Amino acid sequence: MAVVVFFRQDIREIIQGIRRSLKEKEVHPSARLFLWIVLATLPTGLMGVLLKDWFESLFAEPKTVGVMLLITGSFLWLTRLIKKEGRTIEKMTWVDSILIGIAQGIAIIPGISRSGITITAGLFRGLDRELSGKFSFLLSIPAILGATVLEFRKIGSGGAVGLSLLGMIVAFFVGLFSLGFLMKIIKSGKISGFAYYCWAIGSLIIFLAR
Repeated sequence: MAVVVFFRQDIREIIQGIRRSLKEKEVHPSARLFLWIVLATLPTGLMGVLLKDWFESLFAEPKTVGVMLLITGSFLWLTRLIKKEGRTIEKMTWVDSILIGIAQGIAIIPGISRSGITITAGLFRGLDRELSGKFSFLLSIPAILGATVLEFRKIGSGGAVGLSLLGMIVAFFVGLFSLGFLMKIIKSGKISGFAYYCWAIGSLIIFLAR
């Protein structure tokens, strides 16, 4: 919900773009963005369904989480080598979409940041900074909805529902604040700064898991 509210204008433009494309029989840039989101969701969904048990088994290995955080940090740090200029949605291709979708699927591994690896994948593919961030978070909407459907049966009942609702409300407002903060960092090209956080936490986890 935080993503939907924060990117409500972009979602509105996507809906309008789809309508214009159907009416004018020409793919509007916003409709193209929707098509790439749908395409990127396919590899994520397949990986989530086919490799779900293997991914979940990794949660029992704290050291794996630490190592994956170090890897996430390394990818984030490497973004400082990427040029400022990038391709806009008009020049984004289906290959970009598929590779970012695969990156999102890999992020099911604990310790791999979903937003971090998908934004990094977009930047490495030569996409514009803002487009990389926007695409990453819009792509999270079907992924989160899909995961919610798969895990819905595990939601508790009774008192646990009230606690879950409180957690959802807090997460919503923290999410809104975080999205605004993170998008500013992405646009400024300083996302590599998160690498130091990932390295520090990853090293600490590995040390404690010895």
